[in-house]
Amino acid sequence: MSNPNFIDYVKIFCKSGNGGKGSSHFRREKFVPKGGPDGGDGGRGGNIILKGNKQLWTLLHLKFTKHVVAENGGDGSGSNKHGSNGKDTIIEVPLGTIAKSSANSKKKLEILNHNEDKILLKGGIGGLGNDHFKSPTNQAPQYSQTGKVGIEEWVTLELKVLADVGLVGFPNAGKSTLLSSISKAKPKIGDYPFTTLTPNLGVVPYKDYKSFIVADIPGIIEGASEGKGLGIRFLRHIERNSILLFLIPFDSNIKNEYQLLSNELKKYNKKLLEKKIIVAISKCDLAPKEEIDKIDFKSKYPIIKISSITNLGLIELKDCIWKEINSK
Repeated sequence: MSNPNFIDYVKIFCKSGNGGKGSSHFRREKFVPKGGPDGGDGGRGGNIILKGNKQLWTLLHLKFTKHVVAENGGDGSGSNKHGSNGKDTIIEVPLGTIAKSSANSKKKLEILNHNEDKILLKGGIGGLGNDHFKSPTNQAPQYSQTGKVGIEEWVTLELKVLADVGLVGFPNAGKSTLLSSISKAKPKIGDYPFTTLTPNLGVVPYKDYKSFIVADIPGIIEGASEGKGLGIRFLRHIERNSILLFLIPFDSNIKNEYQLLSNELKKYNKKLLEKKIIVAISKCDLAPKEEIDKIDFKSKYPIIKISSITNLGLIELKDCIWKEINSK
């Protein structure tokens, strides 16, 4: 996905349709001068609906959409004719989109599957016509109901990238280089921090035409859970990944970086550390094999030494990822 076009947060004003008015009509025909009430009901106001579309990867198409309004329901009329229902307004969103109320950040719904649709804001119900209010003691009711007003609300849409594996590491740990080595993704690569400013997705081919999806998440720094650096804006993408791949460079303080990464994820959401985790020691082409073999780092998670430049350990890494994806 193109970095400038990756939009994962939009705020839009939504209004569902008003319900139509019920009719206060009486039957009037040539030979029926005093017909009873026959006012029809008003139609339902249109709903605001979110629908999943697997062809969409960002919320870019909604970046300049500030107002979304559904159609009002039609008014009822004589002869018990109901007003037409207002047309629903459908907003297509990428899979992994969460809708929240902008007023209190309360989650309203989320879309995870292609063609899945959920009502974001319900349209107002139509008012009842006077035919509903006739009775033995009131055979000619003069009143009917007005339709219920639709809902107006500012809504925030957030995208959490859906991927099998999320690359987690400090800036310049080699995440983009690894993604470009094991997939056809072409993320921006540079020898400076924060090369990656938006998540990149790559489809990694595996044996027997199988594949899995890896997300290159922008680098975490100490204090990211409090908003430092790129802050928590991109930490939320990690929540969707079933496996976290910690990428720690060989030429760093491995134990210290591992602990810092774990702490930042724990502060943001301690459940992240309950996910399956793999630790990859990257940039192992920077030293002789004897020195790499001396790396003394123990973890309860699988540890694999790799080099995205020489392809060292990449097959072993993919095997390990595939095993973890398919394990219970």
